[in-house]
Amino acid sequence: MADAQQSKQLLHLVFGGELTTLTGLTFSDLNALDIVGIFPDYKSAETAWRKKAQETVDNAHMRYFIVHLHRLLDPDTDATKA
Repeated sequence: MADAQQSKQLLHLVFGGELTTLTGLTFSDLNALDIVGIFPDYKSAETAWRKKAQETVDNAHMRYFIVHLHRLLDPDTDATKA
């Protein structure tokens, strides 16, 4: 059983893909989205995001994002309290 003193998991999703325009947020091919992974905290998600963003720096239309899954799962989650 989980320890009551253990901090909450603050799950983050890192994903990306090629956008149709440089200024929009519409992906050119949803089937080609790159799901990098789900991470237990923002720091590890940011590390993965940076790695993927740097790998694709030559493609101006390629963008990677960090989604705060914990905020979707529990909108009352406050990262400063966890």
